[in-house]
Order: sequence, then structure tokens, then C-alpha cells
Amino acid sequence: MKNTEIYILSGFLGSGKTTLLKRLLENERSRGRKTAVMMNELGKVSIDSEVAREEDVALKELLGGCICCSIQDKLEAQLQGLLVNEKPEVVYIETTGAAHPVEVLDAILSPLFADQFTIQGIVTTVDGLRWRDRKALSPQLQQLLLEQVRHADFILINKMDELSESEQSKIIFEIQGINSVARCLLTNYSQVSIDELRKLTLSFDKQTSSTFSKTALNLTTFVYQFKGAISHSGFEDFLKDLPEKIYRIKGYIKFDPSSKPYLFQYSYGMPFYMKEEMNLPLNLVFIGENIQWSDIEEKLEKLENDFKI
Repeated sequence: MKNTEIYILSGFLGSGKTTLLKRLLENERSRGRKTAVMMNELGKVSIDSEVAREEDVALKELLGGCICCSIQDKLEAQLQGLLVNEKPEVVYIETTGAAHPVEVLDAILSPLFADQFTIQGIVTTVDGLRWRDRKALSPQLQQLLLEQVRHADFILINKMDELSESEQSKIIFEIQGINSVARCLLTNYSQVSIDELRKLTLSFDKQTSSTFSKTALNLTTFVYQFKGAISHSGFEDFLKDLPEKIYRIKGYIKFDPSSKPYLFQYSYGMPFYMKEEMNLPLNLVFIGENIQWSDIEEKLEKLENDFKI
């Protein structure tokens, strides 16, 4: 069975994400594909969800928090429910405008079902007027705008009809200076060729260890599937030797063949272990930048082999 495609729609508040989603859903309807939408709002009520409220679209609303921090667990449960009950061919995740794209990616890559979908890419919408006037924002919001652009695969810069030609040139020069590999389009009302968006691809190799390899994103992710238990001390040595640009690891790991696994999380160099009450797939999901994942895979395989001896 073919993996479910996932598109992440990122961008600051009011930048055109919902308009883009509406266009994408119209296209999916014409193609006849089974489609699902996950819509995240910081508030308790979703204002934009009516866009996706159609009989042929499975809609999940994630309210009252951001999927990259306070409601990650809820996202995991909702996404797993979609995959099991709806079996969509494609899922569109519209993030809150306050979401950091890296942490959204982290939230989606659950070790429980990372091998069931293919992340096609992150499409980021930018409000051209807000970008031009971004110095009026707080330093934190300015940084968020930069991060949303930096980690995009495809960038739509909206409200171009409200900017002069010189302002347009300046904005695209600035954005391409931050992210030179993403396709960047000047537009109004998120008008984009859907065929162009469909060219976003992410290779997926469904083997014992699976590698997501992305050319148009600064980050890459890697999933390693353990066959059994490994040495705890050996794993700690492995962590100490990790490259600095591995930002996040999460998953399930066993140190004793006869016991239940641990939930393992790692960020900013700090490991965290929590004992689980049931057996779960022994998958570890890594997120990093410019990492030679084959080296990491080789070290993990050696850990497994050494433990068996």
C-alpha cells in the first residue's frame, strides 16, 4: 500500500495559508483523491475550518495550543486516528501562524507510524507587507518569520499588488538570501500552479532503516528501526559522539530484551528516558542538518550487533 502524502502549510498569521488550503482541496476534489485536513488553532475555536468542512474531506481540528509545543500528544493521536480510520491518500496540515516549522516536523514524525507516510514538503506563505515592515515586530516574531522562511521547500510571497516593483525586488532578494534552495513565487491570494507544488518530493526507502532525504529543505530526517535491545552504556557513548547539528531524537528503545522499552527524547544535547508500560515499535526518529545519516546508521547497527555477541 502506498504511503500517505503529507504537506505542511506554514506561515505567519494572515499570510494566506487558508486560501492556499482551499485551492489545494479544490484540486484534490477534481483528482478524486481521498483527502484529510488537520487544522491547528491557538484558540479554543477554529475560525478557518469551514474551508475544509466537506463530506469528502476528513477534518481534524487541534485547538487550544500549538502542535509544536503544548499539544504534540494530541496531534499524534489525531494523526494516527486518521491513518487507521480514514486511510487518506493525502493529509494537509495547516499550522498556527505561531508554529516553528522544525518543531512541527518533529511533532509529526512519531516513531509509532513514521513509516506509514511520506512528507512531501513544507509550503510557507509570507505576507509581503508584513515582511517589508517586520522591523516593527518584536525580536521573537522577527525570528519566527525568518525561521518559517529558512526551512521552507516552497515559498509564496503574497500581497504583491500592494508593493512597488522595487519593494518586490528587495523582498525576494532578502528571502532568497535566507533560503536559496526553495522555489520562491511572488503572488496574490496564494495563486500558484498546483502542479508546481506537486513537484515537491521526498524519497522514502522502506527498509529496516528508512531515510527521508530532502534537497529543498535544510533539515533531513532519518528513522532507524531496532531489531532488539542494545547496551545502555554503549548508547550513551553514541549520544556523546553525535554531531552538533542533530537537533532532535525521539522514539522507543530497549536495554533489556525481557523488559518493556523506554520512551527516549533528546534535544539540545540533553537525553530523557521514561519507562513504558507496553511493547512499542523500536523506532528512533532523528532530525538534523547536513548529516551523513549512513554514518549514524552504521554506528547503530554496530550497537545492535555488539549487544548480541
